[in-house]
Amino acid sequence: METPFLIGERVYLRPLDENDVDRCLGWINDTEVARGVGRKGPISREQEREWVLGQYKTPSTFSLAIVLKAGDRHIGNCGLHEIEPENGRAEFGILIGEKAQWGKGYAPEAAGLLLRYGFEEMGLHRIDLEVYAQNERAQRAYEKAGFVLEGRRRESYYSQGAFHDTLIMGILKPEWERYASTVLE
Repeated sequence: METPFLIGERVYLRPLDENDVDRCLGWINDTEVARGVGRKGPISREQEREWVLGQYKTPSTFSLAIVLKAGDRHIGNCGLHEIEPENGRAEFGILIGEKAQWGKGYAPEAAGLLLRYGFEEMGLHRIDLEVYAQNERAQRAYEKAGFVLEGRRRESYYSQGAFHDTLIMGILKPEWERYASTVLE
């Protein structure tokens, strides 16, 4: 087991490292997985290696591996990006790369761990995200983690021959505190 950073019931989060590059590369170059995060072209191993290793070079972003406790298996990544300490804000991102693990509730659990860290340890006031409107599975996972729909950017991106909407979702610290006290405790 790698050194856990945040530990949940079924998953733990740990820093990404060199050993994760090939696994992450496979996920991001899988068209079905990549479609959910807006990737449109293939990524080289060097590009993915730079991304994985670059996560800890700036204080404004970091990503963590999502690892199943049972079997110590890396199934995805999540992180906080565009961190603005002066505004108490960050952007949330998550990817479950192992398609066999989709729909099993790992994303909301990992999100809950990272949200708790963002609000309680980093002192953030707001965490937000963007999600493609047709990615209903992701929307449900975000809602389960406490995010609420705040807005819609109509026809903001082009994919598979059509324009699609982007949804803006967010959660504020007081909302997180209410959510955590009723759902997580």
